[in-house]
Amino acid sequence: MTSLRRNLPVVFTLAAVLGSTAVAQRLLAPTPPMGWNSWDSYGPAIREDEVKANADAMASRLKPYGWQYLVVDIEWYQPNAHAHGYIARGKVTMDQYGRFVPSPNRFPSAANGNGFKGLADYVHGKGLKFGIHIMRGIPREAVDRNLPIEGSSYHAADIADKVNICHWAGMEDTYGVDMSKPGAQAYYDSIARLYASWGVDYVKADDMSRPFHGSEIHALRTALNKTGRPMVLSLSPGPAPVDRYQQLKADAQLWRISNDFWDRWKDIRAQFDLMKQWQGMVHTNSFPDADMLPLGHIGIRAERGDNRKSLLTQDEQYTLMSLWSIFRSPLMMGGDLPTSDSFTYELLTNNEVLNVDQHSDNGHEAYRDTNIIVWTADDLKSGAKYVGVFNVGDAIQKIELPWAKIGLPWEDPAVRDLWRHEDNGRMTSLKLSLRPHASVLCKVSKGGDG
Repeated sequence: MTSLRRNLPVVFTLAAVLGSTAVAQRLLAPTPPMGWNSWDSYGPAIREDEVKANADAMASRLKPYGWQYLVVDIEWYQPNAHAHGYIARGKVTMDQYGRFVPSPNRFPSAANGNGFKGLADYVHGKGLKFGIHIMRGIPREAVDRNLPIEGSSYHAADIADKVNICHWAGMEDTYGVDMSKPGAQAYYDSIARLYASWGVDYVKADDMSRPFHGSEIHALRTALNKTGRPMVLSLSPGPAPVDRYQQLKADAQLWRISNDFWDRWKDIRAQFDLMKQWQGMVHTNSFPDADMLPLGHIGIRAERGDNRKSLLTQDEQYTLMSLWSIFRSPLMMGGDLPTSDSFTYELLTNNEVLNVDQHSDNGHEAYRDTNIIVWTADDLKSGAKYVGVFNVGDAIQKIELPWAKIGLPWEDPAVRDLWRHEDNGRMTSLKLSLRPHASVLCKVSKGGDG
């Protein structure tokens, strides 16, 4: 027994190292994650019953198409959270180690120290995955009270960075963590262990990538790996710096390329230029993120705007989904699933379009001339090409382009409209007319059988 006890720490250490290595080498996001996030509908004020209702809707209507993540966004630890913004230095719920925990008045299953375990179990019971939003750093109240860091001899005040804080209006929940201080990694390790114990599958970490906080990003990734539980890491806000691509893909699976995206045409228009900056840097396990899909019923208790149906026109919504798919952005639905309309579900359940997002390669801008932008991507399985044609102008555009002009090698390929599920026969050129802000997404193949 004595020799066994003597060897136990070595066994535990070895197990931790092996678990960390296994997670680090695992493909946490082999394809762009698809899911739902509470932000566009509920802002910082989401409740447990509303998460469950969206889980139910996803399981019954979207899961067969590959949708799987349910993500609770910001300030789930604020008992008095409300629509239209944050509560500056408002009341928060924490455990004895200065770690945020969900407020039981909004998440009843979190009572008695259970955290998100009960809600995660509910989501997992639907065959789905559970995610949470966190803020960079350590709770200010934990620093003010100098609470101990779980699993270490250090305290919150030992590691706080009171200079590099979040500068968003009203967002004053946390201080940064000074990664040069002893105990800093121990803090990130402690929150990662807590999330793993709850059954978290996805962590959206905010105030990380604009401005870029590389040391804290790496600390969080290291901590998540140490738990042995596979957890996707998504970084916000954007735009993330393109010149930090190597570290971004080493530490995270997703990173935002824009600031918050809303249901405005100008936001879609801006994404064309941002996506062009990231083309060629979209790979398995590493996905630049064009942000959530403000589709369907949004604004119920949102940070921005009132209860509404998405203000995007149907043409603009097709354009959004087509562009996100050919770029291979993660797809995170922002609209409330139980109360969104049938058109929204048609957008989210088109297998041919979703296949472009999940399985194409080499998406890039192939042509641009004033108000017409063309993106192409490869279908590696069949050798066909995907072509997205977008009218970003405010008037009808008639288009006729030789296939060679957009980089396709065929003179009269067969064309299939992916939104309509229709074969359009052979075409000697790309010829069509598009309404303002409208688009088409096609599969183009040499022999007509691609």
